[in-house]
Amino acid sequence: MITFDRVTVVYDGAAEPVLRDVDLMVDEGELCLVVGHTGVGKSTLLGAVNGLVPHFTGGTLFGTVTVDGRSTADHPPRELADVVGVVGQDPLDGFVTDTVEEELAYAMEQLAISPAVMRKRVEETLDLLGLADLRHRALHELSGGQQQRVAIGSVLTAHPRVLVLDEPTSALDPTAAEEVLAAVTRLVHDLGVTVLLAEHRLERVVQYADRVIHLPGDGRVVSGPPADVFTTSSIAPPIVELGRAARWSPLPLSVRDARRAAAPLRTALAATPPPPVRPAPKTPGADLLTARGITVAYRGVAAVREVDLDLRGGEITALMGRNGSGKSSLLWALQGSGPRKSGTVRVSPGDAPDRSRGPVKGSDPKSLSAAEARRLVGLVPQTPTDLLYLESVKQELDQADAESASPAGGGLSARVILDRLAPGIDGASHPRDLSEGQKLALVLAIQLTAAPRVLLLDEPTRGLDYRAKSQLIAMVDELAAEGRSVVISTHDVEFAARAADRVVVMAQGDIVADGPTTEVIVASPVFAPQVAKILAPLPYLTVGQVASALPDEEAGA
Repeated sequence: MITFDRVTVVYDGAAEPVLRDVDLMVDEGELCLVVGHTGVGKSTLLGAVNGLVPHFTGGTLFGTVTVDGRSTADHPPRELADVVGVVGQDPLDGFVTDTVEEELAYAMEQLAISPAVMRKRVEETLDLLGLADLRHRALHELSGGQQQRVAIGSVLTAHPRVLVLDEPTSALDPTAAEEVLAAVTRLVHDLGVTVLLAEHRLERVVQYADRVIHLPGDGRVVSGPPADVFTTSSIAPPIVELGRAARWSPLPLSVRDARRAAAPLRTALAATPPPPVRPAPKTPGADLLTARGITVAYRGVAAVREVDLDLRGGEITALMGRNGSGKSSLLWALQGSGPRKSGTVRVSPGDAPDRSRGPVKGSDPKSLSAAEARRLVGLVPQTPTDLLYLESVKQELDQADAESASPAGGGLSARVILDRLAPGIDGASHPRDLSEGQKLALVLAIQLTAAPRVLLLDEPTRGLDYRAKSQLIAMVDELAAEGRSVVISTHDVEFAARAADRVVVMAQGDIVADGPTTEVIVASPVFAPQVAKILAPLPYLTVGQVASALPDEEAGA
């Protein structure tokens, strides 16, 4: 179905090719998982399948890419639209209509599908992806996860033979992600659709993959069965990392298989209490932000309902909940830029250094200038490109240093922070030319340069690989150690298990759970990380805990 014959892709001005001499064949009805660190060329590989690379992106493609007998060199993307459906990393980039129902029908209109068939497919897709209640909603009013489901649905309605998905579950909660992946799997098994899927949250998708395509970062491609590739790959989900630590062979790829293999491991760990995932704070932090009765409503519909929340210095809080539960609305209301129907927010300097850099104790960010509010409460939105407006990465970083009074090149300058999150980004690059993960890392660096006393991150791990997530955890740990409070809205349960001291769960605009990470996420079958599911009822959350607790001589038990 898809053939790469000695394909090399070189972008203008780049010293090295992104892809080098790639030979690859993907059969009909195969689900291929594309993995690799941020910026290694996964999006380039996917874009070459429907001709976006190089027809749209520029650069030079050597070799031949053939899809269902059509060469992408001779057929531009519009002539492959009936064969290849593409869902990009940012759903908003692909929307061309105003409402959910119109977006689902648009691709079929362009393919001249009859109205009767269009209506049937729209209804099927609305039910398949849980969008029926949103059919008349404006696209810009939807949450990030809802937008992602609409983007996937708009491609599925055309019934393409090849489906290219670039991080399709990055903005979905665990339940919604499982539903989408189950739908994609049905397309593969029942209709013979060929799927290429790139995803950083490998724990969600690895069990569905027929083959893994690994990009090590030098332009080459390594392809093979998942268990074989992950044995030596530099990137792997927690279930594989646990299998490596326990020396299981073959490596399990599903929680069910891992639980069967883990019986001796659970016995070996039963008498050993797990070490803490995170070090306990040295001293209880003071309340930096106090919110009371926060209510947010859109057109009379409440998104946040009289929420009370205290954020303490030195604490990292994970804000979790299904798509549309009110997480983003709450963050914007706390920061002061978003609507707030009622309620109060007070931010105090707390133990943060340099108290002279900001308003007096008890300030409401909504009543301050943008610069003053940013030093009190910083916010990284779901779509990080909203904060990028200059012509180069260096200009964005220099502007962040200037606005934050950070010495360029020294201390925690924007450049230093960016290199720790995503090393190797050229300062001369245009921000819009970066991958989604690199864009997010750039915006994180810009916001972290101001070192706000309260930092709100809305889905910051979208587009980040495991290595970049570890760097992000190290960064927020440093901020928390300085007495700041960090709130991370996320659907990434593995990240929350490693990064958060506290978990707050929202549902329908209310806070329904609030407590220590180990208590909240282990008690939930939805939010429990893979290690917790495999080793239950033992209270282990991460592979690091297991490796620390298990003697070397028992690792192979």
